[in-house]
Amino acid sequence: MPVFVDKAKIYIQSGKGGDGHISFRREKFVANGGPDGGDGGKGGDIIFKVDEGINTLADFHYGGKYKAENGQDGNKRRCHGKNGADLIIKVPEGTVIKEATSGKVIADMSGDNKEAVILKGGRGGNGNMHYATSTMQAPKYAQPGQPALELEVLLELKVIADVGLVGFPNVGKSTFLSKVSNAKPKIANYHFTTLTPMLGVVDFKDAKGFVVADIPGLIEGASEGAGLGHEFLRHIERTRVMIHVVDAASTEGRDPLEDIEAINHELSNYNADISRRPQVIAANKIDMLPEGEDAEIIQKIRDKYEPLGVKVFPMSTLTGKGVQELLYYVSRTLSEMKDTPVVFEQEFFPETMLKSTDEAYTVEYDSAAKEFVVEGPKIEKMLGYTNLDSEKGFAFFQKFMADNGILDELEKLHIQEGDTVRMYGFAFEYYRNAETVPGSFDEDEFYEDESDEDFEDINDDYEED
Repeated sequence: MPVFVDKAKIYIQSGKGGDGHISFRREKFVANGGPDGGDGGKGGDIIFKVDEGINTLADFHYGGKYKAENGQDGNKRRCHGKNGADLIIKVPEGTVIKEATSGKVIADMSGDNKEAVILKGGRGGNGNMHYATSTMQAPKYAQPGQPALELEVLLELKVIADVGLVGFPNVGKSTFLSKVSNAKPKIANYHFTTLTPMLGVVDFKDAKGFVVADIPGLIEGASEGAGLGHEFLRHIERTRVMIHVVDAASTEGRDPLEDIEAINHELSNYNADISRRPQVIAANKIDMLPEGEDAEIIQKIRDKYEPLGVKVFPMSTLTGKGVQELLYYVSRTLSEMKDTPVVFEQEFFPETMLKSTDEAYTVEYDSAAKEFVVEGPKIEKMLGYTNLDSEKGFAFFQKFMADNGILDELEKLHIQEGDTVRMYGFAFEYYRNAETVPGSFDEDEFYEDESDEDFEDINDDYEED
C-alpha cells in the first residue's frame, strides 16, 4: 500500500549558464580575421508542475537533489552553446513550496497555478565577438555564464477541500464521511484509525455539492506537537467551513462541551484565522442516548454555541437522523460565501533574495603584507576571462569592480591612494577618481605575480586555429 507523505524537504539547483568563447577567425585567404567566439547557452530552469494523477509527496520522502542541466559553453565560428534542459518536478495539487530555513512561501501549486518556475537558470555569457569596436578589433576576453541558483525547499501538501471534519478520535467522522460521500475510509473502534486525510464529494440533486476532508483525530496539545494530529493540522488551512463532530453520548466518558472547547483551543493555537471560519457542530451518536437525555445535552451545547453563531445539529451516522439537514445547511453557507479558494501568497522571491555562492567576495586588509586582499569565485573567474593588457579589457575590469561594490568596500576600509590591492595573482595600485567611481586602479601600475601558484587562469589564452 502506498505511503501517504504530506511533507518533504529537497535540494534544488538550476543550471549554470555556459561561458562565452574567445576565438578569432582564421581561414585561408582571410588575414587577421575578427573575433568569432560564440555565446554560452542558458542554464536550465527548475519548474514545479501539478500532476493530477498523484496525491502524495511519497516520491520525495527521502529528500534528494534535483539539478537542472547546465548551459554549454560557446564555441568558435560564432557557435552558440546549447541551452541546458529544464528540470520539471511533478507534485500533487495543493502542494505549497517553502524556503526551508525561513518557512516563507515561494509558490502554492493550487487554483490556476499549475506550473511555476522556482529557480531560473543562469544566463549564458557573451562571446568575444560582442566586444569588437573600431578601436579594439581583437578583444581577448569574453563573459562568463551566470552561476546556478540553489535552494533547499520544504514541500507541504495541504489538501483542497471546501469543508473539514474535525473532532477527537473515534467520534464518528470517518463513518459520517462514508455515509455522505463517495469516500471509503477505513472504520474501526480505535483511536487514530484515520492516518491519512480522506477526501469525499458530497452531491445534491437540488443544491450545490462540495468537497469534504476527514482530518485525522486531534488530541489536546496537538498544536504544540503532541500526538499524530499535529501532522495533519495543515490540511484544514484551505477549508472554508468546518464541521465539528462531537460524541454527544459520551461513549468514552468525555464531556462533549469540554471536547468542543479543547479542539477549538487547538485550532486557535495552530492558526487563529482558522478558528474564525464558519463552524457547524454535529452532535453525533444521539441514537445511543437514553430517552430524554438527548434533548438535555443538545440544549446545553446550543445554549453555549448558538449565541456565538455556531449552528448545532443533533444527528446519528448510524440511523441517518439529522444528517441531511446538516449537509443542506453547509451547502447554503458555502453558497453565501465568496467562492475564493484559499491560496497562500508568495513571501520568498528566489531571484532577488538568493545570492549564489559564486557571487560572494571578501575584501580584507592584510596588515602583515600591508596590502588589501580581494577574493571570491566570481572575481577569480572574471580575471581569468579578462585581458588586462588591453585598454578595453582594463576598462571592463574597472567597471566590474565598481558595479559589484568592491571599490566601495575598499573605501570603507580607509584605503589610500597608492595602496596595493591584491587579487589572486595580480596586484594593483589604487587611486581615487572622483569623476567616475569612488576609486580605481592605475593601468600602468599593476603586475602579475608569477610566483603565486594558487592562481589558475581558467581561460588559457585565446584560441587560434
